[in-house]
Amino acid sequence: MTWAAVAATAAGTYLMKAAGPVFLGGRTLPRRLQDAFVLVAVALLAALVAVSTFASGRHLVLDARAAGIAAAAVVAARRAPFALAILAAAVVAAGARLLGAP
Repeated sequence: MTWAAVAATAAGTYLMKAAGPVFLGGRTLPRRLQDAFVLVAVALLAALVAVSTFASGRHLVLDARAAGIAAAAVVAARRAPFALAILAAAVVAAGARLLGAP
């Protein structure tokens, strides 16, 4: 179900991006609106990842994955390389599971 939602969201986003040139022709959109359209795909993907990570049905779930994501956020906030943030997330999530977190 999740991958189907990701594919549908991606297709919808690209259709929205294609609709602009088709309907507006040679006219250009204001810069702020162009910037907003660029961020739509990123925001939708982030929302889907957040829902699949922190939700179980209609309940909020904070488990080992949440601890890993928090660790990655701290490492990324310190401007460390991306690979280090992923490694920190994996180590913290594995440690939390080892200590008994669901």
